[in-house]
Amino acid sequence: MATKWGLCSAGKISHDFTVALKTLPAEDHQVVAVAARNLEDAQEFANKHGISRAYGSYEELARDPDIDVVYVGVIHPYHLSTCLLFTKAKKNVLCEKPLAMNTKEVKEILASAKMNNVFLMEAVWTRFFPISVEIRRLLAQGAVGEVKMVRAEFGVPLMHIPRSVQKELGGGALLDLGIYCLQFICMVYNGEKPERIQATGFCLETGVDETVVVTLKFSNNRLAVFTCSLRVQLPNDAIIVGTKGIIKIPAHMWCPTSLVVNGKETQYPLPEPSLPLKFINSTGMRYEAEEVRQCLLKGNF
Repeated sequence: MATKWGLCSAGKISHDFTVALKTLPAEDHQVVAVAARNLEDAQEFANKHGISRAYGSYEELARDPDIDVVYVGVIHPYHLSTCLLFTKAKKNVLCEKPLAMNTKEVKEILASAKMNNVFLMEAVWTRFFPISVEIRRLLAQGAVGEVKMVRAEFGVPLMHIPRSVQKELGGGALLDLGIYCLQFICMVYNGEKPERIQATGFCLETGVDETVVVTLKFSNNRLAVFTCSLRVQLPNDAIIVGTKGIIKIPAHMWCPTSLVVNGKETQYPLPEPSLPLKFINSTGMRYEAEEVRQCLLKGNF
């Protein structure tokens, strides 16, 4: 049976997620409902994507008995309230990153998911790309020896976008972009916590960080450094340096389609979208969606 999805929000990221789902077999994934704060927006989205139900409130989506899992695509500050709404309604949840605005909120969401015995995953889509799977395999095999240094960058000009620069909308380079660099580093070092973290940067007048450089020291004198910025276009690549070689992920490291291992490049093309995308390489969200399906089928939560 198909995994039946409900969409919480009718914004740009929900559009791309729906397009990505359509690159997967229809017998495996089906969007059955979309909810927005405005019914007209939900209806317009539903008509565009061929979705049978449109709701003018998130509460109506939470009450829909046919939903297997809800994709939460609202902006950061609303992740807590929407995740709690759906977990308390016994709905499985895939929530866009960052999962919440701070540790306290994250713990509250996790506790609710556990209490209500539902699946919860943060939509760090990069982790499920074929290239990420291959990197984990290469590192497990020791393909580049012992990893001693990891570097990652994510910087794009977003100063014109209110959601990125306004504090009340969850703005800031670290929450929006830096998370991709940090998750990459955590993946490479297999979830190990750093011994020391040093960060420098500066904030906008709105109170959010514009550009940040972070250095992390891990055990056995292993290092990582990442840069994120809302102001400038960075190379947006990532490098893993080991004692026996180098793995490089060319731009765009958060949605990669190319991998260079010790100088040899391999391409991993994505499926073509059925509708124009709002963000680059968004059909790659298919991989996280399939991971959710597999987790639900196996009861991994």
